[in-house]
Amino acid sequence: MVDVLGGRRLVTPGGAWVEAEAVLQNKVVALYFAAAGCAPSRDFTPLLCDFYVELVEQTLPPAPLAVVLVSADRSAQEMEDFLRQLPGAWLALPFHDPYRHELRTRYHITATPKLVILKPSGEVITDKGRKQIRERGRACFRNWVEAADVFQNFSV
Repeated sequence: MVDVLGGRRLVTPGGAWVEAEAVLQNKVVALYFAAAGCAPSRDFTPLLCDFYVELVEQTLPPAPLAVVLVSADRSAQEMEDFLRQLPGAWLALPFHDPYRHELRTRYHITATPKLVILKPSGEVITDKGRKQIRERGRACFRNWVEAADVFQNFSV
């Protein structure tokens, strides 16, 4: 994650700040490009939340997955309201961080929502995370973990 989010501070739904490198280490990272005001985002977000909760919050040990919201909202307040509706362990790039726009360019984001799955190194596993979750549910995570070469000791 050093190449992608190294040195960045992320925010939690509760407003706490965390160092990206510390919380994303040895995890498959899902960059979630979305906006509260976007109908397709509102449609997919509950599915992604359920996917995350089943893998991370209801599995022991929890799956090595972190979701980082890269907001396309129109205001910081809109993003904060959206973030508060998401699972508590999700993270977000701060609204005023211009790096949000750099990531949109880097990953060729032209529409939201888009779910880009990354190895801990920052290398892209897939930019079709949304489609894979819709089609395969939790089963797609096993492929992501294997591609990421992340130690895993859980069952999906």
